[in-house]
Parts: sequence; structure tokens; C-alpha cells
Amino acid sequence: MRAVSLGVHHPGTTVLHRIPAGPKLGLLVAYGLVVVALRGPWPPTAALGASVLLAASARVPLRDLWRGLRPMLLIVAVLAGFQAWQRGWPVAVEIAATVLALVLAATTFTATTPTDRLLDAIVRGLGPFRRLGVNPEKVALAFSLMIAALPRIADIAAETRDAARARGLERSPRAYLIPLTLRTVAHAHATGDALAARGLGDE
Repeated sequence: MRAVSLGVHHPGTTVLHRIPAGPKLGLLVAYGLVVVALRGPWPPTAALGASVLLAASARVPLRDLWRGLRPMLLIVAVLAGFQAWQRGWPVAVEIAATVLALVLAATTFTATTPTDRLLDAIVRGLGPFRRLGVNPEKVALAFSLMIAALPRIADIAAETRDAARARGLERSPRAYLIPLTLRTVAHAHATGDALAARGLGDE
């Protein structure tokens, strides 16, 4: 597969940088399953601490961690607030810590893994499923588009927040979440139209 540069990988010599893309993706999936299975406020909080230590050990720049977390912070705050109101603070902490732990782990993964190697690992891993009708190249393309979209979604989130603040509605979740959702969906449609114009996704 041709090399793809999405501007998220930071070369380095840490242990995480040296792990091949395929095994590292498997470890990320396993870690995510464990984190999602944790219950109560303290185990997910410990997982969040582990994700922070993981990012620190990989020497991921703070600006990249912030870029990964920024689009999620208000959403997590709204979800946590609702859960605290409906089900109590332990559930709110559990949900917030779980989401943040997963986002940090994923950000660390993309920062320590060259995208072209990751996509090649996905194609190789899904190769046996071709006989079931799975197209590994298309799955890898979808994955690369998802990664490439994250910085744009972060920009959309920041622009939407600034627009809500300019209207004096920075405390209104509706003034943030509805425009963010609509603009994100519009971006996805525009991406799909661009791929269709190039003859991709017609099969």
C-alpha cells in the first residue's frame, strides 16, 4: 500500500514506537475491551492514569494529546453531568474516565505508529476474510479517512464552541452539540462525494 501521511505520527525510539503496527493494534483493541469492561469509579480512573503514563512513556507531545482530547471534553462533560444527575457521581466518573482513557490510548497509538504501516497491517490481518466478501483495502481506506478526519472534527468543535460563545450560549449544550453534529455529518457527506467523484466506493 502507498505510504500515507496524515500528520499524526511522531517518530521516536521508545518501546511503543518499536512495536510492529499489527501487534500494537491488537494490544490497543485488547486494552480497549478491558477498559470498557471495568465497573465503578476507581478502576476506570486507574485506567485513565495508565493511559496518561502510556502517553508520557511514548513522549507524545502535549499539543497532540490536547488535540485528541479537545473534541471530546464538552461531550464527556455533558454525559457525565447527565449521569451524575440521573444515576449518581460514581457512574459519571466511570463513563468520563473510560472515554478519556480510550481517547488517550488511541491518540498515543496514532502518534507512535506510521499510518502506512498501520494500513498495511489492517490489509494483511483482514486478508483471510476476502472469501467472506470483505475488501481489506476498502476497510483500510475507511480507517485512514477516519484518522484523517479527526483534526478537522477538532477544528469544527473549536469553531462551533467559539460561535456559541460569541452568541452568549457557551453554557448551552444544545448550542454546541447540534451544530457540531450537523457540521460533522456535512463533512462526512462531502468526503463521500469526493470519493464518489474519483470512482471510489462504487463497487
